Amino acid sequence: MTATADRIRIIDTQVLSDDWFILKKTTFDFLRRDNSWQRLSRETYDRGNGATVLLYDRRRETVVLTRQFRFPAFVNGHDGMLLEVPAGLLDDATPEHRIRAEMEEEAGYRVQRVEKLFEAFMSPGSVTEKLHFFLAEYDAGSKVCLGGGVAAEGEDIEVIELPLADALQRIQSGEIVDGKTIMLLQYAALHLSSRRGTA
Repeated sequence: MTATADRIRIIDTQVLSDDWFILKKTTFDFLRRDNSWQRLSRETYDRGNGATVLLYDRRRETVVLTRQFRFPAFVNGHDGMLLEVPAGLLDDATPEHRIRAEMEEEAGYRVQRVEKLFEAFMSPGSVTEKLHFFLAEYDAGSKVCLGGGVAAEGEDIEVIELPLADALQRIQSGEIVDGKTIMLLQYAALHLSSRRGTA
């Protein structure tokens, strides 16, 4: 099979919006597996890459989540108040530097060590963003401030500590519907919990 780059011929790119982030419409020719070329048009939303972290207390088997309003979820029929793991866009920082800043800014925690777990595209059909996933173990001494986010950026974040088992149950009940949060909680259930394999 031909390398992917050789299967794409960009014909035209239009910037549809450059307000908060960049929305583009691109027309391109794509070489199909039967060696025929097909003209396609796709819109891509470029908001940069990001990082996210699960704060996990191994001794007590608890996690720290945040609750904040998400307008896109609201307009899609949800009440908009999502339970999530801390996360943020890189904004030219390294993933580790950014996630350390977000942990403190959103949740109020500062930890000694963060562990990179994996990377993933969260909505590759339309959004260019790639997320870097981290794990950080915390304890009572890791709390350095209240957190809550940056009010000037429209953040009004509630910090919530839950038993891991409770958080996993909230996935089942439909209370936790954020993709990155589900992925990290399932990682914890599979690899960290003393009850792993039963969650």
